[in-house]
Amino acid sequence: MDTAKHTAYWRDSAGEDWSAAKALLERGHLRHGLFFVHLAIEKTLKACVVSRTQKMPPKTHDLLRLSSLAGLTPSGEQSVSLTLIGRYCMEGRYPDSWGGSPDEEEASDVVIRAQEISKWLETLFET
Repeated sequence: MDTAKHTAYWRDSAGEDWSAAKALLERGHLRHGLFFVHLAIEKTLKACVVSRTQKMPPKTHDLLRLSSLAGLTPSGEQSVSLTLIGRYCMEGRYPDSWGGSPDEEEASDVVIRAQEISKWLETLFET
């Protein structure tokens, strides 16, 4: 397996998803925007899995599981953030399962948390 190629694929795709999330959120499509926020974090974690293990990531959307597979140890607050962001994987697919769309305040909180997670993950590629 070409680890560098697969890592780049996941990271590039995550960047595209961040752009899509931003565009959707700016237009007030909060549920869909947060779905793409989740997707961006998921793909960045999959890049970490590939980079750190030289193995393909599993077909899962579970952010905590992906962080574990990558050998990461998120802080307590990072674990809370990953769990919260993980909700929007399901919200995007099954909106009735969570009882209503997010409001602006909730969306803003999730985006801030996701940006912090993203910054943390990106530092892992610098070393």
